Amino acid sequence: MKKTIYTFLFAFLIFTARAAKVDTLQVFSASMQKNIKTCVVVPDNYKKSKKAFPVVYLLHGYSGNYRSWAKDFKELGKQVDQYGFIVVCADGNYGSWYFDSPIDPSFKYETYVVKELVPFIDKQYKTIADRKARAISGLSMGGHGALYLSFKHQDVFGAAGSMSGGVDIRPFPENWDIKKRLGSISDYPENWNQNTVTNMLDLVKDNKLKLIIDCGVDDFFMTVNRELHAKMLALKINHDYIERPGEHNLKYWENSLKFQLLFFYNYFNDAEKTK
Repeated sequence: MKKTIYTFLFAFLIFTARAAKVDTLQVFSASMQKNIKTCVVVPDNYKKSKKAFPVVYLLHGYSGNYRSWAKDFKELGKQVDQYGFIVVCADGNYGSWYFDSPIDPSFKYETYVVKELVPFIDKQYKTIADRKARAISGLSMGGHGALYLSFKHQDVFGAAGSMSGGVDIRPFPENWDIKKRLGSISDYPENWNQNTVTNMLDLVKDNKLKLIIDCGVDDFFMTVNRELHAKMLALKINHDYIERPGEHNLKYWENSLKFQLLFFYNYFNDAEKTK
């Protein structure tokens, strides 16, 4: 009996000694003149390691916040330990869609993520401050945001992913606060056309980005993802595209995240070999 108890305690101590650490930070946004909370997950060996780490940025969906990934995805810490990179969970203010709103100057989340958050993380943490060691992904609103930001800022991100992403926002003119960010689609059609991912593929024709896109077959964003995939094939834009059984829910995203993080792990390793 004692041996069993000691074995359990030893296993418990080993487990707790090897656990990703979650930091909650305040990042000041000069563009919006406010502090924005951010969640950063570092691997268990971060403090002892002398090396710098690659970084994956994760963007939450509509109605989420900076805590969503660490709170809802129970395997995230284990995955960070397994792959040995830093994960940064940005806050998108409930429904920012991660672009700079052309009608509301209080929403500048493209500027925030790319020009304020990324430099802050590189300054505060032991990161490899290079696009080849930096990836971005997200779910739903965050999937659109990750592709949007990576397409426009390929000097910042070398790889990107989308999970159940709203990759064409135009079929949903009354949903998820999009018209609060862009104006109504009838009054401001150019805002919608210019800020939807499916219309931005001319930016990625050189295949500089490594891309992974997936969606569940019963998801309400399935059609727009299939259309994006077809356009990318026609333009010969290299990407991994996956359709799996699943809906627009946590069960699907927990499974999806495993594949996306593995994709980024392989990307970082390949980039390291080509140095």
